Amino acid sequence: MDQDALKALLRADIAARVQSARLTGATATVVLDVAGLDAQARAALGQAAEQALLKNEQIDDVRLAMTAERAQRRIVAIGSGKGGVGKSTLTANLAVALAQSGHKVGVVDADIYGPSQPVLLGNAGERPVAEEGKLVPVASEYGVPVLSMGHLVEPGKAIAWRGPMVGNALGQLIDAHWGDVEVLLVDLPPGTGDVQLSMLQKHKPAGAVIVSTPQDLALIDATRAAQLFETAGVPIVGLVENMAGYACPHCGEVSDPFGRGGVEAAAEAMGAPLLGRIPLEMAIREASDAGKPLAAGEGAPGAIFRDVADRLATWLAG
Repeated sequence: MDQDALKALLRADIAARVQSARLTGATATVVLDVAGLDAQARAALGQAAEQALLKNEQIDDVRLAMTAERAQRRIVAIGSGKGGVGKSTLTANLAVALAQSGHKVGVVDADIYGPSQPVLLGNAGERPVAEEGKLVPVASEYGVPVLSMGHLVEPGKAIAWRGPMVGNALGQLIDAHWGDVEVLLVDLPPGTGDVQLSMLQKHKPAGAVIVSTPQDLALIDATRAAQLFETAGVPIVGLVENMAGYACPHCGEVSDPFGRGGVEAAAEAMGAPLLGRIPLEMAIREASDAGKPLAAGEGAPGAIFRDVADRLATWLAG
């Protein structure tokens, strides 16, 4: 009995979901595509298929396998072009805010030489395991799985790798067992070097968020980063101005040690939206060092990160 004959024993709606079917001796082995069905519907479909097949006198046993389409996973790159502008802190808080609003999100710490996500997400010192030759991301208490070189090397140990090794490391972090994660935020290192090029060639993002402080030196590098993405056909989701204003804890007066409005002007010149302004606040630094992203709690700083995450979610849904 061939596959067509086995399918003929099934209801039309079940037969349409058969990916493969064979009869070995008196045992029928059938693979069903159950994409889009919930657990109850899958169970009912399987039971109906088994009952229908067992009615045939040539079949004594039925073995069913069910497969579903993988989650449509999209990569969003978080880049800056320059170090020290708060890109990693933004990435961690965006991930937490997205997870709290119901999105299935993971984080790849692609800053191979200076990983910081294990500290920011509070799982430093933990190590990922490997299954079937792929890494399993490290869980965090915020519902955001993460992979970072910081989970794979001893704390404080320098990583002195050349380009090909860096590209291979990035591939292992992205091509991991991410399960049902639908959005993967990739925290990029500064610049437009090996990591960025490897990602664009092998793991093209759906979009990129550019982070910068307002001063001219940072904006020059942020513009270069944006141009790299645009040249590769990666849409710019928007820009985020970090360290935008400092409120004196004593008198409340707001000053702008890094300037103001530079990122907004750059966004306008690029034709990209300004996703938000993150202030220069002691609470953000303290929460980051403690592995307690402010987006996980209440209060004004956390709300700012959540607002940026909402704008990113709107872009993803568009």
